[in-house]
Amino acid sequence: MTGILYGVGVGPGDPELMTLKAARLIRETEVIALPGTAAEETVAYQIAVQAVPELSKKTLVPVAMPMTHDKEEMRRNHDKAADLLEIYLAKEENVVFLTLGDPTIYSTYLYVQKRIADRGYETCLVSGITSFCAAAARTGTPLVEWNEQLHIIPAVHRLDHSLDLPGNYVLMKSGKKMGQVKEILRKSQKEVVMVENCGMKEEHIYRNVDEIPDDAGYYSLIIAKEPRI
Repeated sequence: MTGILYGVGVGPGDPELMTLKAARLIRETEVIALPGTAAEETVAYQIAVQAVPELSKKTLVPVAMPMTHDKEEMRRNHDKAADLLEIYLAKEENVVFLTLGDPTIYSTYLYVQKRIADRGYETCLVSGITSFCAAAARTGTPLVEWNEQLHIIPAVHRLDHSLDLPGNYVLMKSGKKMGQVKEILRKSQKEVVMVENCGMKEEHIYRNVDEIPDDAGYYSLIIAKEPRI
């Protein structure tokens, strides 16, 4: 027998948007892993502890996930993370790994889960509300209607993208290159809304491209829609 690794989405920021299943797993599990070097300082912890105060009494395991585009460094970091979590799993302890939004959407956790699964351990994904669904609801913006298409783009990696496919766009990971992203949006002539820090105390909503600051934060999500006729 070995422990099970759960990848649990805590939603985009508002603790009231955490699922009942996420809260239950946190309450029932002693070992909670969090992405960062200081567990209690991570955004995932700060969200979850508001919904589940018992989290503060758990065994918190910080898992370093430095941001880098160096694939070799990424591989080493993911291997180290898997090694760390395997210590608990091998002792027949379940581990809940908290991650923002939904763990299936651009989550670093997935690389760790793959390594754990390859080593023969059981893993389980627990959905959370995605940032783009939360941002759409927060701004009263339908993501798609009737037969519209929806394209989800990691903007910082696709600065050459012209947004020329039919339908609406969600641009994630835009913060570091916001100036360039804004130029792409202007050329597209789409209707734009952006939410920064959705559901958090520092939340800001911008209703057009010109309102968006060039120094917008990391947790900035843009919805770009076909203009209404």
